Amino acid sequence: MEQKTSTKVLGKERWLVTAWPGMGTVAVTAVVYLLSKLKMRQIDEFDARELFELEEAEVEEGLLHAGRLPRSRLFLAEDAAPGRDIVVFLGEAQPPTGKFALSRRLLNAARDLGVTRVFCFAGWISDMEPTTNSRVHGVATDEAGLTDLRRQGVSVVSSGRITGLNGVLLAAAAEQGLPGVGLLGEMPGLAYQLPYPSASAAVLRTFTAMAGMSLDLTELDLYGRQTQEQLAAAYREALQALGDALPETPEDPAAPPQQPPAAADAPAALSREDDRRVEELFEQASHDRAKAFALKNELDRLGAFRRYEDRFLALFKEE
Repeated sequence: MEQKTSTKVLGKERWLVTAWPGMGTVAVTAVVYLLSKLKMRQIDEFDARELFELEEAEVEEGLLHAGRLPRSRLFLAEDAAPGRDIVVFLGEAQPPTGKFALSRRLLNAARDLGVTRVFCFAGWISDMEPTTNSRVHGVATDEAGLTDLRRQGVSVVSSGRITGLNGVLLAAAAEQGLPGVGLLGEMPGLAYQLPYPSASAAVLRTFTAMAGMSLDLTELDLYGRQTQEQLAAAYREALQALGDALPETPEDPAAPPQQPPAAADAPAALSREDDRRVEELFEQASHDRAKAFALKNELDRLGAFRRYEDRFLALFKEE
């Protein structure tokens, strides 16, 4: 940790929400929405770089240099709900090894900040149609957490495994006696490589109800409906193309419907118009962080969020 931020606030709770890149970018989209709409500020950077390997070299204008290691940041919204602060941990990547060690260190840092409950957000793959509403599945580390989930109508996961840091962090929380909850937003399997904001909205709707927060999800819901419509249209086109092809090759095994192409990490270069639009949105978000989510949507559309991630998250640095 680079800096120490004050710890426990008398008479208030602090809840920690964690997010790493994953299926449908469910967690990252949800916490970026919180950052934007709660106008959160970065309070610290969590240093776990020794747990990562350098995986690539970057080339700019013909010159090669070492790529940077993933960063992890902590953000705070004070009084996000009556008697409750919200802390967000956003990691750019999950380490290939050392997940339990990272989880323990993060939870120790969270305790220093006065955190009393931990939440993990993630995606949940199912055979749902793109036009149906996302459900929320959940797990908890204690009976009180299970009761809260059932009260919100969440489908409790009775058995199975949760891989990656979303499961390991909750296991570490259980070991330390820190209450933890996992909220998993349902999404169709054919979209796991694409942002699926409807699942993020479903997760946030459950989380805010549990936290007693008032959060306008209109913008996220709209983004989700647009994405669902695009995905459903692509799915129908793929099925139509498959149906048209079958009579011509009746003896060939049927190929599965094609998935929409995965979003690229970043295009080689933005067009002049796209670049102008991105700069305009950065300017707007620098004056009003509530507009940062519109910027995130545009970067997602361009497949350019990773390229601009540092600059985007710098919008939330403490002034």
